[in-house]
Amino acid sequence: MKLQYAGATHVGMKRDHNEDNLLLLPEQNLFIVADGMGGHSSGEVASKIAVDTLKAFFEDTLGDDDVTWPFKMDRAVSYDENRLVAGVKLANRNIFEASQSDARYKGMGTTCVGMLWVDEKAIVGHVGDSRCYRIRGDEIKQITEDHSLLNDYKKIQALTPEEEAAFQYKNIIVRALGMKEAVAVDIEHEEPQIGDILLICSDGLSGEVTDPKMLELVKKHKNDLDGGVQALIKAACDNGGKDNVTVILVKYMGK
Repeated sequence: MKLQYAGATHVGMKRDHNEDNLLLLPEQNLFIVADGMGGHSSGEVASKIAVDTLKAFFEDTLGDDDVTWPFKMDRAVSYDENRLVAGVKLANRNIFEASQSDARYKGMGTTCVGMLWVDEKAIVGHVGDSRCYRIRGDEIKQITEDHSLLNDYKKIQALTPEEEAAFQYKNIIVRALGMKEAVAVDIEHEEPQIGDILLICSDGLSGEVTDPKMLELVKKHKNDLDGGVQALIKAACDNGGKDNVTVILVKYMGK
């Protein structure tokens, strides 16, 4: 399986520090974006615990059947899906325990979207409102569903774009790592075609740049993923950059 990838994070135009973190682990075909929350330095701590935990878990479990997993396997799904879910759940537990043991980190949390490529397919696990998109030709498709109060409200009440933009509580997250001792991880499966590009990002991108604009910029830089990442970050900053911005692009090149 051949993949091209690029990723970067930026503080944005309004914040004085960056609470986002990302992980590029190509030897495991694993890519992670985490957007921390909690204020001061605690959001940054939570997102770093998330990416560090997932990196260590995947390195420790690579080809070692004797490693004890922290959670029972779900026999109804694949080994690799279990591995991704277990890593995210372990990150949640580590963040929750850190927040309980140190008053400086009380209430901290982070979103997490992870992409694991196995057997020509992508497994996407996520918690929160960081997103995964698929760009194919002239189409952009959001793969993940936001765990946010706005999204929950939209399920029961149709909103115009203007009403959605004015929604008073659109930044409230209803599920994140570290909020509780246990967490549910949503899983999506994507079967890519050659040339497909998967984008994972924090809401610093999706909150500032429309889906059509993302599509335009990714298509323009489809053969230069580093340039595409930088163009997306610049677009978010040019539109206000109210939050930290983190972007990873992964292009499927075939077997």
